[in-house]
Amino acid sequence: MGATRMQIGEVADRTGLSLRTIRHYEEVGLAPPSARSQGGFRLYTDDDVARLLVIKRMKPLGFTLEEMRDLLTILDELQAGEPEDTDRTDLTKRLTLYRALVEERCDKMRTRLADAEQFSAELATELRRHSPQR
Repeated sequence: MGATRMQIGEVADRTGLSLRTIRHYEEVGLAPPSARSQGGFRLYTDDDVARLLVIKRMKPLGFTLEEMRDLLTILDELQAGEPEDTDRTDLTKRLTLYRALVEERCDKMRTRLADAEQFSAELATELRRHSPQR
């Protein structure tokens, strides 16, 4: 097996996640490392890093741990091979529901961002109005 194995520090650098967060995702069963060294160090593969990045993208959208677990299971099962047609249909229906949920949450985030940018512009206007002229 020629997969590159990384220790947690490198994974943290590659994902932008803290060591504590990566350990937490392992503890709750979302992203266990693929292996451990003889000394007990966590060893991660590129696939493990990709999984952590998926989790990282879910977090700001307000996914619960249970939603994360369910969505990761769906993705794992779809990527694992050829599920039965009925299983594939069920998995794609569930994935479609998550996709709609993500779009809904993204729309809410866009609205919040637009409100925040408007507020920032209003404060900039106030600063210009009350700053001494040069």
